[in-house]
Amino acid sequence: MAERREVVRVRNIVKDFRPGFGLRRKRVLHGVTFDVHEGEIFGFVGPNGAGKTTTLKILMGLIRPTEGKASILDRDVGESEFRNQIGFLPENPYFYPFLTAREILDFYARLSGVASQRRASRVDELLGIVNLSHAADARLRTFSKGMLQRVGVAQALVNDPQIVFLDEPMSGLDPIGRKEIRDVILSLRGEGKTVFMNTHILSDVEMICDRVAIIVKGRIRQQGSIDEILPDSTHSTDVVVAQLPVDVATRLESDPGIEMRGLGERVEMRVSAKRVGEVLQAAIEAGAQVISVTPHRHSLEEVFLSAVREEEGAR
Repeated sequence: MAERREVVRVRNIVKDFRPGFGLRRKRVLHGVTFDVHEGEIFGFVGPNGAGKTTTLKILMGLIRPTEGKASILDRDVGESEFRNQIGFLPENPYFYPFLTAREILDFYARLSGVASQRRASRVDELLGIVNLSHAADARLRTFSKGMLQRVGVAQALVNDPQIVFLDEPMSGLDPIGRKEIRDVILSLRGEGKTVFMNTHILSDVEMICDRVAIIVKGRIRQQGSIDEILPDSTHSTDVVVAQLPVDVATRLESDPGIEMRGLGERVEMRVSAKRVGEVLQAAIEAGAQVISVTPHRHSLEEVFLSAVREEEGAR
């Protein structure tokens, strides 16, 4: 399969800030390098203060790097010609609360240069994309945070951009609000758009992102596809059984090669792949019911925490 082109390219970006007059400069980005491919959802992951928003501000041309280069659609981020092909949702957007969703999107459509004869239909289209048609004429002050985030995503799509940049789009949302935003992001990929997403909510990244870069204290610690970043887990298997007799469960629990959680009706065990047959045989002979046998897959959270510990240990 042909490799998709790089639509965002970051090379050795360094950023220094002077925290106050007469104070020494503080380096917040240390040679950051990564690529984003066309048509993918890219997760830029890191703890608070890792440098995610600073990197995004450089890509948006809001601040300039101290060293290094960055480009979007083969144009340096300092240029302006390509900006009609990108959309941006900042971490804490502000919308005039006395306007309706329809009015605020019409306002952004005017700012983006959408033709007057096209504006009304484009606004209706955007409200449909983010599932807000039913609240189109409600004042924004009556919206939940999840609804306001969807308005924010809609304004980032006003000009039908090729690439959408989202800064912490799930921050502060409840599970329903997060699902709504995830669904919108997945629909954008379905349309062939590229999505760059800053976040620290790892479960969402693992669920929807094609590729990810982990940044810790201004340094990229890992990057690649989810499958590339998650280590090979074939050495262990998760076994779930029900109605395992207590004496058998106690014997298995005492085995140092078996991690067990729960006793009674349902027991979960993590065992070496080489010992799965042995454990299953013991469970079945004891009259237990086998619920599932699944090769253990490391989570992105485990990889992320490992990267944070490594970076802290290197300091």
